[in-house]
Amino acid sequence: MTATGATWRNWSRSQAVVPARVERPTSTGAVQRAVLAAARSGTRIKAVGAGHSFSGIAVAPGVQLDLAFSGVLHVDEAAGRVTLAAGTHLHELPALLKPYGLALENMGDVDRQTLAGATSTGTHGTGARFRGLAAQIVAVTLVVGDGSLLHVSETENPELLPAVRLGLGALGILVDLTVQCVPAYLLHAVETPEPFEAVVDAFADRSGAADHFEFYWFPHTETVLTKTNTRRPLSAGRAPLGRVRRWIDDELIANGVYRATCAAGVIVPPLVPRVNRLADRLTGHRDFTDLSHRVFITHRSVRFHEMEYAVPLEQVPEVLREVRALIQKRGWRISFPLEVRTAAADDIWLSTAHDRTTGYIAVHRYFRENPGKYFADVEAIMQAHGGRPHWGKMHDLDADALRAVYPRFDDFLAVRDRLDPERRFSNRYLERVLGR
Repeated sequence: MTATGATWRNWSRSQAVVPARVERPTSTGAVQRAVLAAARSGTRIKAVGAGHSFSGIAVAPGVQLDLAFSGVLHVDEAAGRVTLAAGTHLHELPALLKPYGLALENMGDVDRQTLAGATSTGTHGTGARFRGLAAQIVAVTLVVGDGSLLHVSETENPELLPAVRLGLGALGILVDLTVQCVPAYLLHAVETPEPFEAVVDAFADRSGAADHFEFYWFPHTETVLTKTNTRRPLSAGRAPLGRVRRWIDDELIANGVYRATCAAGVIVPPLVPRVNRLADRLTGHRDFTDLSHRVFITHRSVRFHEMEYAVPLEQVPEVLREVRALIQKRGWRISFPLEVRTAAADDIWLSTAHDRTTGYIAVHRYFRENPGKYFADVEAIMQAHGGRPHWGKMHDLDADALRAVYPRFDDFLAVRDRLDPERRFSNRYLERVLGR
């Protein structure tokens, strides 16, 4: 246990708190002791993960838990299932899974999160035939409100699995998770600029035809950058980007130059459309094949704020055109691109893809800019189309609004009442989105 007077901040600098104390448990037993101690003192307690959520979901003004245990706990090689400590970071997984010839079925484009934090907030990746990370979780162990251990799997307390796979940190402290992995594979990546209108009109068809399809659109331009990834066996052989090309594209331009242009746009907003059009012209075609995680993941060092909504897949074109018209009408200068992805339907109660094939639209602003009006007006468009906000990203919805778009919302609340009746794991964000 460490006393603290230090301010904790998330990665995007959108959230900050001074915890009453910070604890760094190194075992499941230590987590149990921390929860019991918090209960005795009437203090709330939360695991903070990697702090990569943009929302206040991990803010812990009471006891902040920084899980100091990670790695592989058990492997069922025949079933392809790997049990990992909850504090394991996603970027550690490729090395941990390599000895067993395994990989995650799908990944998002950021790997700084902990495994527990990523599944608890609904990290999803892209691919119309592939579900998000939470759907790859087949068992968990968590410390619940009375300090006891609860095991949930397909055979042990299976009725709780649709809740605990994506539990928002509201049901307890995850201490281990079992992931259904797949044999390691390659991705053949094709990245190319294409006309906005053509890609938007064909988004549903192209998403269904490809293993993984997404695109980025820089406001004030008429083209998008499409990314199409096709799964291939390891035997197909790698053809990775050269080290120099990758550094120029992903570090020098995407991070170094882009950081400078974003900063300049804050000082001189009229520069933004011209910079975006220049970036549009500089975006080139790339065609390469590499290990899955090396294709899925993009290194991002330029900080930003983000809001992402999930809408029914067929409504993506209309929503995008409404957002584009909004930006034009307001005369905003938006330097960061919109990111558009998809995911298969699942049966997880608070999954943004619950019971529907889903399109994701993410909007961003540079972290030194105020995202308030832009995000609020875009959010209104998303709500009009039955949108569900990503739990780890910025939004303003409350429990009443969320109940309207999640058919099993009250079922989740019933599980919360059972596992944490005293709201030991709550905070202001959870009070807003789930109620007290």
